Amino acid sequence: MVKLDDSPGYRVFRWINAVILTGVVVVTLYPFVNIIARSFSEERYIVTGQVNLIPRGFNLSTYEVLMSDPMFWTNYRNTVVYTVVATAIAMVMTTCYAYVLSKRHLKGRTVLIWIAVFTMIFSGGLIPNYVLINSLGLTNSIWAIVLPNAISVFNLLVMKAFFENLPTELEEAAAIDGLGTYGILWRIVLPLSKAVIATMVLFYAVSFWNSWFTAFLYLHEQRLFPVTIYLRNLIAGATTSDSYGLAAGDVTQAASNIQSVAIMLTVLPILAVYPFVQRYFVSGVMLGAVKG
Repeated sequence: MVKLDDSPGYRVFRWINAVILTGVVVVTLYPFVNIIARSFSEERYIVTGQVNLIPRGFNLSTYEVLMSDPMFWTNYRNTVVYTVVATAIAMVMTTCYAYVLSKRHLKGRTVLIWIAVFTMIFSGGLIPNYVLINSLGLTNSIWAIVLPNAISVFNLLVMKAFFENLPTELEEAAAIDGLGTYGILWRIVLPLSKAVIATMVLFYAVSFWNSWFTAFLYLHEQRLFPVTIYLRNLIAGATTSDSYGLAAGDVTQAASNIQSVAIMLTVLPILAVYPFVQRYFVSGVMLGAVKG
């Protein structure tokens, strides 16, 4: 009998699979590697299209230009604060809501689920949302960023499915021992849910870190902007040499690759955090999707 691993068809499949995945990796990594190369290259090589995967005319002047701008660091700090606060609030609200929805004996559970799902299909629209945030006095504050997107319904449904797959016997035993609802959630459920919690934290943190449109709508002072708005202004050409306080010649030298440097400085924190949650992400992203 021929084993599956030794069959000609399986060997062909492995080669085709390897070629396709290699192509996907190349297509995915090329833009990022190109941005890294551009950020360390001189302007004249970028303008002439000579920079691909390796920096040409290695220099750090653009990093010095960007990092010398106090507003960049102010907006960077804002992004960190917004992301941490928003992720913490989102995790508390999503976890509590998902835990409640996971209880099949809860009266009105179906209605609560459909209320959440309804928001995935229909929304109030941009203008009503703006009028609501403005009428609540949340504009030009952190709450305009963190509260409107506090719950992602997709993340909510994933956590709900995960909680439903936890053994009910553990919660029943904890209840017999005298633990209440919050005690069971804190001491039994959450320690067993590290994988899905880490996955949701990553999803929320990346979403809030990369978000710019909400801040663009509700924040009107530059000192309150997240770094994504700073980057957006660079790309849109809204940032001038005056904002850097530098000579025009210095800005001209950095103009061609300053966007690449800004992108690099923006994505570095996410790249630094991801390896620490990767093992939870790989094991937790599909949890709740399959009964096990």
